Amino acid sequence: MPFRHYLFLFTSFFTATAIANPWATANRPANISAYAQSIGTYDNGCLSGAVTLPINGTGYQVMRLSRQRFFGHPDLKETIEIIGQQSTNQHLGMLLVGDLGQVRGGPTPSGHRSHQNGLDVDIWFLLANPNRTLSNDERESLSATTVITGAADNINPRQWTRANEQVLQIAAQLPKVDRIFVNAGVKRELCNRYRGQAWLRKIRPWWKHDDHFHLRLKCPIGNSHCQSQPPLPAGDGCDASLAWWFSAEAKKPSPKPYKPKEPVLPALCQQVIRQ
Repeated sequence: MPFRHYLFLFTSFFTATAIANPWATANRPANISAYAQSIGTYDNGCLSGAVTLPINGTGYQVMRLSRQRFFGHPDLKETIEIIGQQSTNQHLGMLLVGDLGQVRGGPTPSGHRSHQNGLDVDIWFLLANPNRTLSNDERESLSATTVITGAADNINPRQWTRANEQVLQIAAQLPKVDRIFVNAGVKRELCNRYRGQAWLRKIRPWWKHDDHFHLRLKCPIGNSHCQSQPPLPAGDGCDASLAWWFSAEAKKPSPKPYKPKEPVLPALCQQVIRQ
């Protein structure tokens, strides 16, 4: 499908969700203070002072442009650019960047519960040719590729390379990165190769995440309205806590007895969305 058709469909969807979700239709950043503010939690928050990640940068290209989720806190933009530059320096391949967040953060119409306060980004495991710029159509139609095969969550050696490991190591060693979510099979593969290395502590198993990793930053300095997650446990995470992810309980979690109520956004987010 030509890119203009995707754009038409996206615009129609945008209009339909205007009343239900004003966060999805905001078209410019809010600026309620002199500097960017991540507000609330990663899955219940918003963002003031968002910056745009350029769709092409050294070592990376942004995918799914029609979703308009290439905004984030300045720390997030800087982090992605650092990972792209270091990946280029080490000749690892071109990073394909998925969702950051909306221009004012907040809940999305679909797809993500997190990515609300400008500190989350998805980066595909698929590494592209660094000498080729993807077209807009390709950015919409190409799919991230799973690196996991079989019910045992084993790594697929045809899709997983040492370059993937190096990208994760680059990202995890950055001081502003809080944690990185990956499929449990990816974590196990890293433990098999790098057990005991300090950067592994930030690599956390989570459901799905078999075709991309989800990078999350710490609350930025001076962002007093940002709420951090609990600190990570000590150690590299290559212990019994990892083994649980391959249990029957983890693979088929019990259904929740009721649908939880939607959380109420922090009061300051009302100022963000009304500006």
